[in-house]
Amino acid sequence: MDRAKKEAFVAEFNEKLSRSQLAIITDYRGIDVNSMVEFRKSLAQVEGAEYKVVKNRLARRAIEGTDFEGLLEFLDGPNGVLLSYGDVVEAAKTLTEFMKDNEDMELKGAALDGAMLSNDQVKALAELPSKQVLQAMLLGVLQAPSRNFVSLLANANRQIINVLAAYRDKLEEST
Repeated sequence: MDRAKKEAFVAEFNEKLSRSQLAIITDYRGIDVNSMVEFRKSLAQVEGAEYKVVKNRLARRAIEGTDFEGLLEFLDGPNGVLLSYGDVVEAAKTLTEFMKDNEDMELKGAALDGAMLSNDQVKALAELPSKQVLQAMLLGVLQAPSRNFVSLLANANRQIINVLAAYRDKLEEST
């Protein structure tokens, strides 16, 4: 790779890191090409996620000065970097599911919005419900007070009608 291509890679990777919310460094040794292609296909289904095999020296230059500087310590040996610009939960889920089937892939380090994550935290992130499910849950929580208020008003009307009907029945019995 000539100097111009290296500089272009560093600039492009730095730009991707600046847009990214999640970065995970993995060691992909022992993963065959077909498995890696399948992983990238499954990751392509996740909006705003990509996996790149990187050269450590160039990745160091790109990472320096970004929110992901804590990942520099993990850049040794063959590395791939998962970047997520959109749904970080789905990206983490896709990676952890792939890692269950391919035990050779090792998670080295991760950062979410500049905060370092442990391997357990990445797994916990992957276990969260998807963005759509969380939005639906939030919508249900936001609608609950108004739904309860409408139900309360409807019950109050029913109770008044029931009292009036009982009073009417009592008057009819007495006559």
